[in-house]
Amino acid sequence: MTGLRAVRRWVADHLVLGLGLLVLAYTFIPIAVVALMSFNDGSTSRNVYRFRAFTTDNYTNVCGPNDLCSSVALSVGIAAAATLGATILGTLAAFALVRHRFKGRSAANLIIFLPMASPEIVMGSSLLALFVSSGFAGTLGFVTILIAHIMFCLSFVIVTVKARLGGLDDNLEQAAMDLYATESQTFWRVTFPLVLPGIVAAALLSFSLSFDDFIITNLNAGQSVTFPMYVWGAAQRGVPMQVNVIGTLMFVVAIVIVVGNEIVRRRQEKALAR
Repeated sequence: MTGLRAVRRWVADHLVLGLGLLVLAYTFIPIAVVALMSFNDGSTSRNVYRFRAFTTDNYTNVCGPNDLCSSVALSVGIAAAATLGATILGTLAAFALVRHRFKGRSAANLIIFLPMASPEIVMGSSLLALFVSSGFAGTLGFVTILIAHIMFCLSFVIVTVKARLGGLDDNLEQAAMDLYATESQTFWRVTFPLVLPGIVAAALLSFSLSFDDFIITNLNAGQSVTFPMYVWGAAQRGVPMQVNVIGTLMFVVAIVIVVGNEIVRRRQEKALAR
């Protein structure tokens, strides 16, 4: 009985840890497979999960397949422009919804969630109908993709920045103004630095959503080919191993950004503690 109780206690103490490790494994095993396949000596193959031999040639010849790098460059350009536009507009909208009272505010808060809740095929086809009816049928491409991406990234930015604004302590701004700071000085030296982590998080989320999107992009791209569209097209005849290289590099960049931000945050906390 004593041994059984010890086992039960050990299981109870480590259950949450074990479940957490299982969730992490479920999340990262597919990423590990992509990273492994980026070193696969593969000529283009429809069976992308068959490891043939180890090689680093995929990293030295990333742009080997036709139009791969051009599609990546297009996706990065659209994602960067969409992130900039959605972050600026979304941040302004979030401040307006949190800091001001106006008619229709409740309705605006509800409408914000509609793009997030709507299926992408519905939003994509609706935007396509809008562009066609507006005379953009023959000019679908970078501009229409950019408009579409800003549209669906905007809601995520507003929600993220609103959450950050909602958690701010108003006493900090009041204390700054009590110390004779002007409204402009209070905003740039107190409010904005406190909201900045939420804005950065919203921007990173927007970039990821824009770079990764396929359905909305495919409906409004015209002759333009983004990276997700390239992968979908290549899958019909054989996915080049360099696609896994791009995926691995994007994951590494994301990890570097997160780890770098955490290091900077801890250094700032230590500096303030001193």
